[in-house]
Amino acid sequence: MTLEVLSPGPLATVQDLGRPGLAHLGVGESGAADRRSLRLANRLVGNPESAAAVEATLGGLAVRFDTAVLVALTGAPCPVTAAGRPAAMYAPLPLRAGETLQLGMPDAGLRTYLAVRGGIDVPCVLGSRSTDTMASLGPPPLGPGARLPVGAPTRPHPGVDVAPQAPYASEIRLDVVLGPREDWFTAEGLAALCHGPYTVTDKCDRVGIRLDGPVLTRRIERELKPEATVTGALQVPPNGQPILFLADHPVTGGYPVIAVLAEDDLHLAAQARPGQRLWFRTAGRRRLRNVG
Repeated sequence: MTLEVLSPGPLATVQDLGRPGLAHLGVGESGAADRRSLRLANRLVGNPESAAAVEATLGGLAVRFDTAVLVALTGAPCPVTAAGRPAAMYAPLPLRAGETLQLGMPDAGLRTYLAVRGGIDVPCVLGSRSTDTMASLGPPPLGPGARLPVGAPTRPHPGVDVAPQAPYASEIRLDVVLGPREDWFTAEGLAALCHGPYTVTDKCDRVGIRLDGPVLTRRIERELKPEATVTGALQVPPNGQPILFLADHPVTGGYPVIAVLAEDDLHLAAQARPGQRLWFRTAGRRRLRNVG
């Protein structure tokens, strides 16, 4: 069974839950930017939550299968057609052999996930099928004519008709945990983090989001040696405008990390689109997630 890409849209990649445990070797975790949506898509077609799927950015994806399949779409809501007929998201969707599935531009959010019963069965690289766009690990971003093998189902057929989702908010509110380098910032800089909105700039991708908003003034001006970090870290370069690290982030670039997003809010950050406003709320200071 094969998935053929007719059009990838602005960016389409294969993603699973990533390759954790290799940070000490300089290998990032990568994986789906919005893991909550990936997991849901897989559950809707009866896959393990870790199965590989297609992550489409800003819609435009068009695919065709050579045999009958069961698929599901989650994440950023967008117009969907199957064989030219309107189709639903957040529900199992059967397709006949040769039918085309087409995604329009999302009405809200940024990334939509296409899961196929059996999972995308491209070869694993360091334990994952994910595309790391920064390190160039895993399969390359999808292009027209790409053909992806689909695996055999390993679990019973799903017993669900639909999984309704709350609408995406026009403004995103994110909880952050201060640290590990909050002591590098002035009291005014720390206060500014949560006193005004930040706007998502057009400089955003799977690596991170450059934000525009209140300046985070520093108490210590020297540069740091590069440090390992986690998805959701807020790194602050000399201009005081934070960069929010996403799935394909590197180590720090010599700049301090003022705070880290709460893990439960990572999926919200992954769906932030250019022009949208973000608000941060501090949730204290506690032990950060393991970078390995």
